[in-house]
Amino acid sequence: MTIKLIALDVDGTLLNDHHELTEMTQETLMRASRQGAEIVLCSGRGPANTIPFMEQMGLDGYVITHNGAVTAQVQTREVVHHFAMDGQGLEPFISYCRTQGVHFDINTAFGLYVDQPEGLELQVREMYQNFMAEPLKLPQWADMTEPLAKFTAFGPIEQMNAVQQEWSTWNLPYYMTRSGDFFIDLMHPEASKGAALKRLAEAKGILPSEIMAVGNYYNDITMLTFAGKGVAMDNSPEEVKAAADEVTLSNNDHGVAHAIQKYVLSVQ
Repeated sequence: MTIKLIALDVDGTLLNDHHELTEMTQETLMRASRQGAEIVLCSGRGPANTIPFMEQMGLDGYVITHNGAVTAQVQTREVVHHFAMDGQGLEPFISYCRTQGVHFDINTAFGLYVDQPEGLELQVREMYQNFMAEPLKLPQWADMTEPLAKFTAFGPIEQMNAVQQEWSTWNLPYYMTRSGDFFIDLMHPEASKGAALKRLAEAKGILPSEIMAVGNYYNDITMLTFAGKGVAMDNSPEEVKAAADEVTLSNNDHGVAHAIQKYVLSVQ
């Protein structure tokens, strides 16, 4: 069956390890779009630092962001769906991070908040620069009027492993996912890339069998298994590859372009 929608993770999938969208990948995506396939970026990033890649390619449509918590329209930046999380339940996690020296941020659809944006360590500051994110100072809870999308802990892989192990023993009121070696995300319990992709596809009348999803990490598994064609990058952990139908080349070897050429363009 013809692929009508291509759902793409961004970091580690669409972009190479230098956070670049290569000319080859961009041209392949634009060709697929001209032939009728809708491109939907599905990222742990927020809309503000995901939409620019769509604009760079001259593509309109939708982005699924914050690991599925927020779906936004590219041109208008309108939030069309939001799995808003309960902020009151975050207090134990914030306390844990502060006492254990774990960096964290709190995300609304278009805002990213940290304790002290002016005093960030070099590693943290560089991380935000790579993700094109500009952190703001976290206000008092009483002043936080926007719906919350995601809570993220960030740090060295050993620290994140320990955090994940500890939080896994808690009675979590959230969906917890590992969106990278250095990131742990908490979201609304029903939020995931797969759930958001399902909602968008149903709204557009697109069947799962008409969707190809490409990703490289644990937070991509729900969309890889929802799509009729789930493709894992070669730089994925083995559990992600096992959840996919196919494995393409790595993000440094134009794996997205190769997958689209093989499973979309070659069957037109």
